[in-house]
Amino acid sequence: MTGSDQMEELRDREEKEEEEESAVVALSLCGSAPLLWRVEDMKAVRGRGLVGALLGSLPRTPRQNGRMGRPLLLLPEEERMLTEEHAAAAMPDRCQGGGGAELRQYEEEQRRSFEEQSVLALKDRKSSLLRAMTSSHTGPEDEELKSRLQALDQSFTFPRSALAVQLSTTRAGLSYCPEARAFLEASWPIRAQHGSHGDARYQVFRDLRRRGFYLTSAGKFGGDFLVYPGDPLRFHAHFIAVCLTLDESVHLLDVLAVARLGSNVKKTVLLSSPGMDGEVQYTSLQWSGLV
Repeated sequence: MTGSDQMEELRDREEKEEEEESAVVALSLCGSAPLLWRVEDMKAVRGRGLVGALLGSLPRTPRQNGRMGRPLLLLPEEERMLTEEHAAAAMPDRCQGGGGAELRQYEEEQRRSFEEQSVLALKDRKSSLLRAMTSSHTGPEDEELKSRLQALDQSFTFPRSALAVQLSTTRAGLSYCPEARAFLEASWPIRAQHGSHGDARYQVFRDLRRRGFYLTSAGKFGGDFLVYPGDPLRFHAHFIAVCLTLDESVHLLDVLAVARLGSNVKKTVLLSSPGMDGEVQYTSLQWSGLV
């Protein structure tokens, strides 16, 4: 590869990264849980270094838990960062106002699907009767099958309860088409988030993210965040971040417990406290092995 080809490839990569960073993702709130459904939104936040956690099951293996699918659940801090950077827009509620057109479109699609499935079911019933006539011997049963086949067009009914319905996340503004962007209502902030501990968590999250670290939830490790030196698909976490305010008191046994836990899972515990000037102070804890 020549130098000009390398420069062109580098420019294309930088342009792609800029597009991912400038994309506005569609954020859907399920109660208090911020969710992402669209693949391009998940790629956009990943380009920003935000990881989240997959919650959904894959279509062909609905009861597995080793490989998860959409939606992607964001941490509150990830949602707040996207909101502050005007990189997320709330998905409007389809059940309240302005949803009449989508409802009529959905009902029309259901009607067409019902008609198509009715035709297919009739053909399938006729095929079953023809196979039965072919396999049966000539006799009263054969005549009965012929009469049933002749009357099938007038007597066949396809119950609506047998209608196969496609449950797809491409509906209600979740499709991949460019028109889906029109469903977004870019009103910021999406919701207010308060609380001293929540503010401390967010300041720590933002500071570590700006330093280039990737963060995920560390609830099962007794901390606030797992801190990775790179993409979690390629690296193990190096730190367990515990967020505390400067005036917050911590029991010594809690400090020993979290330090011991960090040692057992081969990670360093970071006591992280944001200061009044916005700078975050970090204190690392490692088990020394003293009795």
